[in-house]
Amino acid sequence: MATKNRAKTKRKKTTIRKTARLRKTVGKTKAIRKEAAKKAPPRVAERTKAKPAAKVAVKPRPVSQRTQPETVKPPSSPPHPTAEEQRIGVVTHYYGHLSVVAIQLEPSTTLRVGDIIHIRGHTTDFTQKVESLEVNHAPVTEVVPTDDFGLKVIEHAREHDIVCKVRS
Repeated sequence: MATKNRAKTKRKKTTIRKTARLRKTVGKTKAIRKEAAKKAPPRVAERTKAKPAAKVAVKPRPVSQRTQPETVKPPSSPPHPTAEEQRIGVVTHYYGHLSVVAIQLEPSTTLRVGDIIHIRGHTTDFTQKVESLEVNHAPVTEVVPTDDFGLKVIEHAREHDIVCKVRS
């Protein structure tokens, strides 16, 4: 019976100590805030009342000189392949950690190592030489439309970008 009473009293003492500690910290922070408020410089509104600000004359602009929105520039390269390029496929996926694109070739086209390709899209526009082609993680020298292949690229490409072969 004595152990039960001791356990209850210990619990009460610990809760009393915690709440008392919290009360002390709250009281200290209130006192610190009051002191800081007394020492703080006057607010901006109070300062402007004490000292008159110098007036600056602003000339109104005529309507004709207002800034006009910039005109949209046409893209530097046309959206469709030029006479020196042949569309061979579309980017289906880009693997950013590998800098590799998966391309779906159009029917009756092939791609070989050494060909020069131009990848063009909404924010993509670069030309590169085909350095490596892989089908099922095995290097190959030529791919046909039925192959699922990966192509190492030098810049970031996005899905639905157009891939063209540059004729030499």
